[in-house]
Amino acid sequence: MLLLVYIFNFLDRQILGILAQPIKADLALTDTQLGALGGFAFALLFSVLGVPLALLADRTSRSWVVTLSLVVWSAFTGLCGLATGFWQLFAFRLGVGVGEAGGVAPSHALISDYFPPEKRARALSIYALGIPFGLAAGAMLGGYIANAVEWRVAFVAVGIAGIAVAPLFKFFVRDVAHRRSTAGHPPVAQVFRILAAKRSFWLMALAASSSSLVGYGLAFWIPSILMRSFGFDLITTSQYVGSLLLIGGGAGVLLGGWLADRLGRRDRGAYAKLPIIAWLAAVPLFGAALLSPSPAIAWAFFLLPNGLNILWLGPVTTAVQHLVPPAMRATASASFLLINNLIGLGLGSLVMGAMSDAMHLRFGEDALRYSAVAALIFYLLAAALMLFAVRPLRRDWVEEKAA
Repeated sequence: MLLLVYIFNFLDRQILGILAQPIKADLALTDTQLGALGGFAFALLFSVLGVPLALLADRTSRSWVVTLSLVVWSAFTGLCGLATGFWQLFAFRLGVGVGEAGGVAPSHALISDYFPPEKRARALSIYALGIPFGLAAGAMLGGYIANAVEWRVAFVAVGIAGIAVAPLFKFFVRDVAHRRSTAGHPPVAQVFRILAAKRSFWLMALAASSSSLVGYGLAFWIPSILMRSFGFDLITTSQYVGSLLLIGGGAGVLLGGWLADRLGRRDRGAYAKLPIIAWLAAVPLFGAALLSPSPAIAWAFFLLPNGLNILWLGPVTTAVQHLVPPAMRATASASFLLINNLIGLGLGSLVMGAMSDAMHLRFGEDALRYSAVAALIFYLLAAALMLFAVRPLRRDWVEEKAA
């Protein structure tokens, strides 16, 4: 059920990316404006409100916070279909961010409540399948619905579907109260002090942010790159992107969790080492795909890095859960997501869109392709930051007694 809700989380994000070209034409937007809608508008309140909503989840009911959040973000997704201009769509995307702020951190904490440490990375990786599955669903459903009717109907349809899932989720998902009952409710300042004192937290958060800047930017703009540089139509683009995300993305997420659980037993530093290898391998493969003259060759090069760029999710989210005691998990996760989303989600699509506008006079329709290639340097920065986190993570890890 948590996976299903997370699929809706990313479906509602990606649907804007697949529909970027028809929205741009209908509302007369620039790439910079589209980039702001895809990242900054969403991330602004999504990141900031994540911490207070996680605190609420730690103190009340994690399942109720996720349920109500799903209703709110689905409602605002539906309202996006009614927008008549940039600022109205910007406001509705802010609303989507407000709702989704309460979804991820409480879900991480719920999973950590249900699963013992030796299985936690795999469990969190299964949950993280919501990212490639949701992105693929957003690409396919958005493309097919918009092609059959129009882009506005696609937003309304997925918004209604999300609201319909909410009561089903609450019926099946229960809080694990006994795991938290003896820990009390630690003050938020205490949680922040614990995290702020741990070097590994800052290094992992900044590394993940650098990676997410590229990952979110590519997820939003690759459909537009395919349409502009390869001349794809909406349906072909949705099939192309959806297949990459389902095959490559799904495999990468599961592999990261399995390897982290297996290697992390002997060395807690493995939770940081795995993302380093994945990011370094992703750079040349993404570069070759983006610069390829052939869509078929590009697909082959895109496949592997679509998994490598999100392999970090299981290892790193698990590591963050182990930097604090159990009663602080949702708040710790939200603090990590605050940094990751403000930088990665907030700037990824905006930076690539602004670079595309700046290079348009020189490169024309290929400007967006070259801006994506230039952004790959942030994967190298992510790998460097994570390398410095390996040793501190071993020291900062909070071992958990068997239940």
